[in-house]
Amino acid sequence: MRGFPEYFTFWHIAGHYALRFTAYLVLAFLILPILVIIPLSFNAEPFFTFTQGMLALDPDAYSLRWYNEIITDQKWTLAIRNSFIIGIAAAFLATVLGTIAAVGLASPWMPFKRLITALLLSPMIVPLIIIAAGMFFFYTSFGLVGTFPGLIIAHAALGVPFVIITVTATLAGFDRSLFSAGISLGASPVKVFWDVVIPLIRPGVISGGLFAFVTSFDEVVLVLFLAGPEQRTIPRQMFSGLREQINPTILAVATLLVFLSVALLVTLEVLRRRSERLRGAE
Repeated sequence: MRGFPEYFTFWHIAGHYALRFTAYLVLAFLILPILVIIPLSFNAEPFFTFTQGMLALDPDAYSLRWYNEIITDQKWTLAIRNSFIIGIAAAFLATVLGTIAAVGLASPWMPFKRLITALLLSPMIVPLIIIAAGMFFFYTSFGLVGTFPGLIIAHAALGVPFVIITVTATLAGFDRSLFSAGISLGASPVKVFWDVVIPLIRPGVISGGLFAFVTSFDEVVLVLFLAGPEQRTIPRQMFSGLREQINPTILAVATLLVFLSVALLVTLEVLRRRSERLRGAE
């Protein structure tokens, strides 16, 4: 058949299409539950189900009332502001620390590289409930519980492993002779790092920062343990809304978060392609 190698038999071709069909089924299984919340967020009634009017495509059955409530409700505005403040600050701190750690781990002269790498990546492996409990007792001694600095540091600790992984992957294609050439021309190590290394690994650094931001933006366990009333974030507000008062405003917020996630994924894909071009990949 056209598009297949000549040695492909009927079973090879059938397996190819079966694998593709299975992949589409898995994708639909993962995506459809997310897409369902989008029309439900426009429900004019305070229900989590499709009404008869919505199924009949009656314009009166759809409304922007829940999106308007996001703007007018002080709890939601506070949660949105806190999520962006904490997420951006934590992502910046995680990006700086993770990039420095990745550059150090990429050095061939780094001692105990495997042990240090395992320790730095441990927040990805250890259950969050254990990390949150440990941080709570540790923060209590320093008065950081219920403060923005404490929450930012905690979220940055969760984001550092993602930055290390993305920057390390970018450094794998970095030609270290460029660094040596810059040193041999009389530039300081800091200047060579800033003018030569950073421009080449910038896509990986930005990707790691975006991963760190998403990790902080989506985190709820640490917030439950460490945040006070003034540090309430979007996931914490959604969690409270599901427990205290079921309100379709949660669906409106979830819809906005879906579009935010799509925008971040598109940005990551653009950065990935740019990184490949910088490495000379086809």
